[in-house]
Amino acid sequence: MLKEERKSKKNRPRTFYRYSECFKEKVIQEVSQGSSISEVCRRYDIKGTDTVQKWIKKYGRHELLNTVIRVKMRSEDDKIKQLEAEVRQLKISLANAVLAKELLETLVDVVDEHYQTDVKKNFGQKLYPDVRPSKTKK
Repeated sequence: MLKEERKSKKNRPRTFYRYSECFKEKVIQEVSQGSSISEVCRRYDIKGTDTVQKWIKKYGRHELLNTVIRVKMRSEDDKIKQLEAEVRQLKISLANAVLAKELLETLVDVVDEHYQTDVKKNFGQKLYPDVRPSKTKK
């Protein structure tokens, strides 16, 4: 029985509702006169309250939309400030690390030019002259 219902729903064409500008303005006017959005939606058989909310935004009547008031405890606010300060400190540390890396790379380039060698490639060879990689035969 469920499969038959699903098939019949798939085969049915979808219904789209187009509302006139006058109708939209009338609905917004009723909301501004004190009716809630959900009441107006039920009265005019409008599917979903976001439709009316989109109309309110479109016509610039934002004062009719629901407002969200966020209440925070002082400890939450302090925690947010502490985390923001930590983020700032980490950004400064990262910038310093990047500058130090650039400085060391520039130093290596200057040493390469002055001594006409490749410091990166030759690093460690003269430090341990007795150590040679062993070749093992299988």
